[in-house]
Amino acid sequence: MSRIDVSNLTFYYEGSSDHIFEQVSFSIDTDWKLGFLGRNGKGKTTFLKLLLGRYEYRGSIIHAGVRFDYFPYEIQAEQMECCGAELLEHMKADCELWRVCCELERLCMDAEVLYRPFGTLSQGERTRVMLAVLFSGTHDFLLIDEPTNHLDQASRETVKAYLAGKKGYILVSHDRDLLDACVDHVLVLNRQTIEIQNGNFSSWWENKRRKDAFSQMENEKHQKEIGKLKAASARSRQWADRSERSKIGVDPVKEQNLVGRRPYIGMKTKKMQSRVRQMERRIDREIEAKEGLLKDVEQIADLKLMPMKHHKDCLIRVREYGLSYEGTSGPVFDGLCFTVHQGERVFLCGENGCGKSSLIHAVLADRAPDRQEAFRKLGLVERGILETASGLVISYVNQDTSFLKGSLREFCRDRGLEESLFCAVLRQLDLERTQFTKPMEDYSEGQKKKVLLAASLMTPAHLYLWDEPLNYIDVFSRMQIEKLLLACRPTMLVVEHDVRFRETVATEVVEL
Repeated sequence: MSRIDVSNLTFYYEGSSDHIFEQVSFSIDTDWKLGFLGRNGKGKTTFLKLLLGRYEYRGSIIHAGVRFDYFPYEIQAEQMECCGAELLEHMKADCELWRVCCELERLCMDAEVLYRPFGTLSQGERTRVMLAVLFSGTHDFLLIDEPTNHLDQASRETVKAYLAGKKGYILVSHDRDLLDACVDHVLVLNRQTIEIQNGNFSSWWENKRRKDAFSQMENEKHQKEIGKLKAASARSRQWADRSERSKIGVDPVKEQNLVGRRPYIGMKTKKMQSRVRQMERRIDREIEAKEGLLKDVEQIADLKLMPMKHHKDCLIRVREYGLSYEGTSGPVFDGLCFTVHQGERVFLCGENGCGKSSLIHAVLADRAPDRQEAFRKLGLVERGILETASGLVISYVNQDTSFLKGSLREFCRDRGLEESLFCAVLRQLDLERTQFTKPMEDYSEGQKKKVLLAASLMTPAHLYLWDEPLNYIDVFSRMQIEKLLLACRPTMLVVEHDVRFRETVATEVVEL
């Protein structure tokens, strides 16, 4: 077992005034299964790359004798034609094929996958091949960055069981189910501090809730005490000022006994002023005790959604429906039957490649002015019945964020969104104001996804089509969105593999 000691770490990107880390210090053991948590943009991936030595920083990171490896490996477009076996050395130096085959068996995969072009593998297959390569070493400390994005439920379960049997890694993930199953410590980037705690996500979250509740109670107690002291201080100051003014302008006709009057009043005023100063010092001490109480409290803002009411109860009807792609021999799926009524939140589930996103695209194409042309452009051939209600207004969140470029102002103008309100929604989703002036191509994947979600939330619609909306979205924002959907009850057709989210939000699950 080795230790990694971080001392006074300070880092910011060149050209940026914002510090990602400032005077950060902590220590971790390389035997831990460490879950790494934090809001989008807080610096989780950045820290992993600092461990890899990819950026210059101030302070020190001491990891004597520790060798790091990072998931996911970068595979260039021209390498996608190569088979996995040819890419092993590119992914991991000194990688041994027999070790990779052993790890693939533990990941419920046949070694023949290594002899297929890498570009033909599904997202789940690529992830498992990379994890097999990652864990084929013997003494590396592994940095695993969001391994379950885009994975179907079966692949997530396989990866979860695999990681639960390993140790010696940092796992960056927003999947609560995965974190509960796979980690024994958590490293959390809070709003202003960093903490390390023994346990999994649920134990940390329960402790945090109690700690935040205690901080809120202490804050309220200090606020009341400060209010009382300020009121008492104001009264004493008024008495002192009134007493001071009584020393001069005395009417000798009304005041016959003037001997010793001014010294007495001066002494009385001095005592009152001393009492005021003591109260002000107590106020300062109370304020100092209050400061910092709420610095790490996650005050999750309530989001708003304005779903539209349609004159029909049934918005989507699917009967004996199937889809295939032009030029392929068989259907992607066939014989599908379900309905979506107003107020229902229907989740589509199934393996990668079973046609969930294709069905979402088919619903969008059904609303196109030229329906046949829309299906032709998608290369989709349909059979059976897909009916959507007339006049249906749809708000769509795409799983792809690569098209987001330019400024938020341009994005709002193109979509007809009010910029100030849009930025307010992004702030509620915890996107920092400093990000508003940056081009979107510089955003993290989680921040890009928040842009798409904010645009959808601002768009009044009868139906919300969300295709893997939570990829890269932090845990706190996921809980925030759960609360919103339960409160507003919009009509939704959703593709999402987060088990906790689906169990909380879905009214019906359709298996493809």
